[in-house]
Amino acid sequence: MSANDNQSQKSSDSTYIASSEESNNEKAENPHPILGKDFADNGLAKTISGEPDSTFPFNTVDVNRAQFPNEYEIETETGLVPQSTLDSASGALHATATARLYRTETVQSLQSRLSQQATTDYNFPFTTERSEEAEFPDEYTTETETGLVPAQTIRSFRRIPTRPFSIEEEKGEGEIEYVTFKIDDPENPMNWTNTFKWYITLMVSVLVIAVAFGSSCVTGGLGLIQDKYNVSLEVAILTCSIMVIGFAVGPLAWSPLSEEIGRRPIYFISLVLYTIFNIPCALSPNIGGLLVCRFLCGVFASSGLVLAGGTIADIWPMAHRGNAIAYFAAAPYCGPVFGPLVCGWINIGSRRLDLIFWVNMAFAGVMTIIICLIPETYAPVILKRRAARLRTETGNMNIMTEQERLKMPLSEVIRTVLVRPVMLIMTEPVLDLMNLYIVLIYSLLYAFFFAYPVIFQDLHNYNDGIIGLMFIPILIGAMFALVTTPILEKMYTKTIMRRTPKPEDRLIGAMIGAPFVPIALFILGATSYRHIIWVGPSSAGMAFGYGMVLIYFSVNNYIIDSYEKCAASALAAKVFTRSAGGAAFPLFTTQMYHRLGLQWASWLLAFISLAMVLIPFGFYLFGASLRARLGNSSQYSA
Repeated sequence: MSANDNQSQKSSDSTYIASSEESNNEKAENPHPILGKDFADNGLAKTISGEPDSTFPFNTVDVNRAQFPNEYEIETETGLVPQSTLDSASGALHATATARLYRTETVQSLQSRLSQQATTDYNFPFTTERSEEAEFPDEYTTETETGLVPAQTIRSFRRIPTRPFSIEEEKGEGEIEYVTFKIDDPENPMNWTNTFKWYITLMVSVLVIAVAFGSSCVTGGLGLIQDKYNVSLEVAILTCSIMVIGFAVGPLAWSPLSEEIGRRPIYFISLVLYTIFNIPCALSPNIGGLLVCRFLCGVFASSGLVLAGGTIADIWPMAHRGNAIAYFAAAPYCGPVFGPLVCGWINIGSRRLDLIFWVNMAFAGVMTIIICLIPETYAPVILKRRAARLRTETGNMNIMTEQERLKMPLSEVIRTVLVRPVMLIMTEPVLDLMNLYIVLIYSLLYAFFFAYPVIFQDLHNYNDGIIGLMFIPILIGAMFALVTTPILEKMYTKTIMRRTPKPEDRLIGAMIGAPFVPIALFILGATSYRHIIWVGPSSAGMAFGYGMVLIYFSVNNYIIDSYEKCAASALAAKVFTRSAGGAAFPLFTTQMYHRLGLQWASWLLAFISLAMVLIPFGFYLFGASLRARLGNSSQYSA
C-alpha cells in the first residue's frame, strides 16, 4: 500500500461498523474490505431489517438513534460496513416493498407508557379471543410512540414465562408484532373531542329510546289490532310481547359479530333490516304475519340495545365513562314510555293501525341514518384494519392484533355465546338474584302499560290518548334519577381515590332507589278509586321512574364489576332473563287487575317489590362473602 493510499484512507470521514465475517480467506485476499463487491448495487439493503433483536444492548445504546440496530445478528462478506453505505442502503430499503417501514417498541420505551401489570378493559373481545392466553390484553387501550410492539418485547417487559413452543414457532412463523394506537392517534376514539363524544352518547341514547319505543308502540292501538284482525285482547298484547322476546334472541348474534367486524357494520345491517320490516307490519293481511314480523323487528332492533353501552365504553376512558353511562341509564327504561304516549294520540286522531307502524318506521329510519354516519368506535376492529394495512405496506405478515393471533374457533364462539350465559344462570346464585331484581323492575314497567288502561278506563273513562299522558310522571321520575346518578358516580370516584373499590360499592344507588318501587305500587293501589282524581294514580309513576333508573344503573354496574372476567356472558344472561320477564308480564297483567281488583293487584306487586328491597341491602353488607361461598370464584374479577 502506498503512502498516498494510507493518507487517503486516514483522511476519509466514513465511519466503519464491524459485523461478523463470513470468510477470513476472502478478507485476507482483499486488503481493502470496505471496497468489497458485496456492497455494490445496494446489496446490503437485502439483509438489513432495521430492527433490533432481543440481544440488542438497550441499556447502553440509544435505540431511537441507532442506524444499524441489527448489526449484532447480521453476517457480511467483509465484516465492515461504512456508515455512508448504510445511508444509501436505507434509501433502498425505503423503496423496497418487502422492507419494514416502521420502528417497534422496546422494553425501555414501554416503561413510560405501559404498566407492568396487565389490565383488561370491559370492551376486551372476550367472545372472540382466548382471553386466558392473552399476554397483551391492554393492547386496545394503549398508545405507544411507534404503534408496534414485538411479542418478545411485551413478554420481557411483563416477565411472562416463555413457553417451550410458542404458537408462532409451531406454525413456523416469525416474531409477532402487535399493533397499538400511536400517541395522540386521531383514529383512537378516546382522543376524539368531548363535544363529539357527547354527541355520540346522545345519539346512541336516542337510538335505544327508538328501539324501546318500537316495542311498546302497539300498546296505544291494541283495540285497532283487535278490530282489524278479529282477535282477542291477549293475542293483541302478544304483538308487544313477541318483539321483547326478539330482544332476548338478537344479542346472541350481534354481540360476537360486532367484535369481529365492528359496531358500525352491525348497526347498518341490523337497523336497516329493522326499518324495512316495519313495512310488512303495517301491511300484514293477517295476525300471523304481523307476529312474525314483530319478532324479526325485535331481533334486528336489539343491536341498538346491546351495542349502545359498548359504543359509549369505546369512546370514554374509565375515569369519565361513569358519567356518560349515568346519563345513558334512563334510555332503556324511558324509551317504552313514549310508545303509549305518542301512539295513543295516533289511534285517537286517525284510527289507523298502519300509521303507528309508519311513524315507528320513520323514527327508526332517521336514527339509522344518524348512527351509520358515526365512525367506527370499536378499538380492536380499528387496530385489526390497521394491521391489515401495515401487512400490505410492509410485506410483514406477522404484524397483527392479539385478537387475530388468539382468535377463537367457531365452536368456542358458539359455546361462549350460547352455553356460557346459560351456565352462569345455572351455577351463579349471586347473578340469578340480581337478574331477578332486574327482571322484576323491567316487567313492572311493561305491566304499567297494561295496568293504566284498566285503571283509567274503568275509573275515569279516559281514551288511549289521555291514558298515554298518564305515563309522563314516569319520565319526570327518570329525569330526577338522572340528576342523582352523576352524584353517585362522583361518590364512587372518591371511593376509588381512598381505597380499592369493591363491586358492592356500586349498590348505593340501588339501595336509594329500591324503596321507591313498592312505594309507587302502594300509592297506585291506594288511589285507584273512582272518587280520587287522576293525579293520585298517575303520581305513582314518578316514584317508580326514579327508583327504576337508579336500580338499573347500580345493578348493571354491579354485574359488570363482579363478573369482569366474563362480563359479556353475564350481561347476555341479564338481557335474556330481563326480556323474558318483560314479555311475560303483559300477557297476564290485564286479567290480574280484573280478577284481583284494582287495589289488590297493585298491592300484590307492591309486596313482591318490598321483599326484593332486601337484595341490594343484603348484597351491600354480605355480597363479598356470598360471592365467595356461593359462586364460582374463577368467574369473578380479582
